[in-house]
Amino acid sequence: MLTEACTLLLSWIFLYFGHGTNASSTTRQCLGDPLEALYGGGIVVNPEFNYNIEGWKAFGDGKIEERISKEGNRFIVARSRKHPSDSLSQKVQVEEGKIYSFSASVQVSQGREIVAVVFKFPNGDGVRGGDVVAEEGCWTLLRGGIVANFTSPVEILFESKTTSVEIWLDNVSLQPFTKEEWRSNQDKSINEVRKSKVRLQVTKASKTPLKGIKVSIKQIKSHFPFGCGMNHYILTNPDYQNWFASRFKWTTFTNEMKWYSTEKIQGLENYTIADNMVKFAQQNGISIRGHNVFWDDPKYQPDWVNSLSPEELRTAAAKRINSVVCRYRGQLIAWDVMNENLHFRFFEDNLGENASAESYSKAQQLDPDTVYVHE
Repeated sequence: MLTEACTLLLSWIFLYFGHGTNASSTTRQCLGDPLEALYGGGIVVNPEFNYNIEGWKAFGDGKIEERISKEGNRFIVARSRKHPSDSLSQKVQVEEGKIYSFSASVQVSQGREIVAVVFKFPNGDGVRGGDVVAEEGCWTLLRGGIVANFTSPVEILFESKTTSVEIWLDNVSLQPFTKEEWRSNQDKSINEVRKSKVRLQVTKASKTPLKGIKVSIKQIKSHFPFGCGMNHYILTNPDYQNWFASRFKWTTFTNEMKWYSTEKIQGLENYTIADNMVKFAQQNGISIRGHNVFWDDPKYQPDWVNSLSPEELRTAAAKRINSVVCRYRGQLIAWDVMNENLHFRFFEDNLGENASAESYSKAQQLDPDTVYVHE
């Protein structure tokens, strides 16, 4: 069970700012050649596959083989896959209290697919340590990591939902850090990326410089977006209010603006909670991302939606988008119009392939000055 797995390892996917300059400068790019293995591969054996498949084995029912590019680069391919986790694997030892940074260059044989790294435990449980959208014809860097809660062997493997595609891998790395090393590298990254020296000069009205002046500066707002999800408990909990408002200037409501929250019964809309949360955010200078107008996952629809015919759904969806977007028009920094439409297709299956595009077009008509966020 995943819950049990998390007692051993905690996964994270926040390595944009992690450790050292490599992490802070990484952006998602699809490159003609794979990047070199970070940290020389760390504790991974044969990370660049210079010694064929030494240290690696096939996982599941698939097969693995070495291939060589036209430029002479060696990489490993997982093929003939029958299950999402059919790939390649290597067993490593993790130590309690250490933080492990993972990276690998990945590619798929056709199209675009999500490829994930999974850390599997001796009891058969596993936890996902990061994922990325890999593409055909170029290499994408998959980054993530784990925190070990106690010492144990784990198996590194990869998975992709579409079994008809091959998973190509190169330059795999798993680098351990102590908490002190991790924090030190975070501080180094902050000093290099987020800080700079400023020289101030105080003058009289005549522009004559004054000497011995003490200047005090208090930061009142972050230069970059820094936010957190907000739920309805903030309306009744002063401690939560003070804690949140003193730290964050961006927010997304976790559930309160979603369709299943505002129209639990068909035709009976209730925006009371969402309205009050918007009011609280505005009073505290907190920008709001509108999450969400629609959700393409069939599991997260209002209960009554599942019994509608396609035409009834079209009518209900039109009413929904007009209602929520017009209500908060001009008050939000962004709309999440069709959530998770890369992973699911509830509206496409019921309303046609252009369901997402039509929703974006309608939202733009209703609230033209707001940014639209989508996958």
